Amino acid sequence: MSTDAEFADARHIPPIPPQPPRWPDPAGTPGPEGDPQTAVLRRIPAEPPVPAPGAPAGAHPVPPRPTVPPPAAGAQPPPRPDRAPGPPAPAAPAAPTPPPAGRPAAFRDTAAFHLANSQKLWSDPRERGADSGTGAPPAPRNPAPAGPPPAPGSGPTGPTAGRPPQPPWPATAAPHRGVVPAPGAPAMPRHPSGRRPGPRQLGAVACLVLGIGLIGGAAAGSWLTDEADAAPPTAAATFAKGRDVWHNTPADRLFPRTVNGLGVGPGGADRTWTRIAVAPDSGCSGAYDPKLAAALTRAGCTRLLRATYADATRTSVITVGAQITKTDQPGMRALNTRFSTKSLGTRTDLLPLPYAAKGTPAEDFGRAQRASWTVRILTDIPVVVYAVSGFADGRTVAEPQPAEEAVRPGATTAPAESGLGHDAKGLADRVGTDFRKAAGSPTQTTEASS
Repeated sequence: MSTDAEFADARHIPPIPPQPPRWPDPAGTPGPEGDPQTAVLRRIPAEPPVPAPGAPAGAHPVPPRPTVPPPAAGAQPPPRPDRAPGPPAPAAPAAPTPPPAGRPAAFRDTAAFHLANSQKLWSDPRERGADSGTGAPPAPRNPAPAGPPPAPGSGPTGPTAGRPPQPPWPATAAPHRGVVPAPGAPAMPRHPSGRRPGPRQLGAVACLVLGIGLIGGAAAGSWLTDEADAAPPTAAATFAKGRDVWHNTPADRLFPRTVNGLGVGPGGADRTWTRIAVAPDSGCSGAYDPKLAAALTRAGCTRLLRATYADATRTSVITVGAQITKTDQPGMRALNTRFSTKSLGTRTDLLPLPYAAKGTPAEDFGRAQRASWTVRILTDIPVVVYAVSGFADGRTVAEPQPAEEAVRPGATTAPAESGLGHDAKGLADRVGTDFRKAAGSPTQTTEASS
């Protein structure tokens, strides 16, 4: 034991840990008081604790440990050796300074004291009475002195007059968390699991739930919108959109500046056409021969768009146009049927007129220079597409030929050999496709052509 432990005051004794469960001693086993080989030390009471300077007035000192019950009146205490038996102690240090006068001597061996008195401190008074076999009630912890006062120098055996009453020592320590009590053990008081959430916590949770709901709703709406956009449009929606293509789509998309026709020329040759003029959008008056204008009157005319192209050699000029009609989809189907059954697209008195822009290779392109033509009645959108071609040098053609006849293999006419039929058909196909794409038409329908 260290020097500090030997001269420790009673107020600084560390707390005694709870004793683990043990089996009761066999009957007849003498206690520490009756065993001559066990050293039993009597506790010397200490002075009342003096409060530290500056401490609050209401602070209570740490209560001392419970005292050991003294022996019965008239019993002769067994002889007590100065130190408990144990291993040989190391070399004794320097002699400590004796305590000041008027203070009782401190413990000489704290370990021996705990070993000798641990059974009485841990055991229940009823168990000690049962072990003794006498059946007598246990003696109180702090009995009043029954005999005459002890002789001077022998040390007091009970509490001093100025000491406060000591609180009872707890019988059993509270178990740690997670330890399941043994069967039959008293139930521990149930403590509340936590505090109730405050307004800030409730507000944060509400905001979190609201934010998750908004994000989920936006994601679901975007998913549904994407699915709706990915679905093919209906025929009615496409037809309605095609009516507004002429003012919702740039002219370069409807009439590209350069059009490449791969394998559309005579003998499968490639053709390239360059746009040389674009007519202002206008009405349909003056755009057709009188009989063709009469045939298209039933469909109505909302707007007429026209552009003129020249081939790569600048020997051919082609005017391509698109008439936006006012009729509905059944009306366009009826018009297409009329053109196909009555061969209105192949009659030489039903030709469209060219757009001869001044200062371009097409400025001499007039009625007499028309060599080949085609008229397309589109049924999925309200548009009539046509194209008419001629020579750029202004030569006249006595017998114009429909484009479908001029592109047939073996044709020997001037429009067929010069490729004017291929020019009219190729540009009409390309402009009709661009109008359908602008309207969002999923398929290309079959229409009559000349």
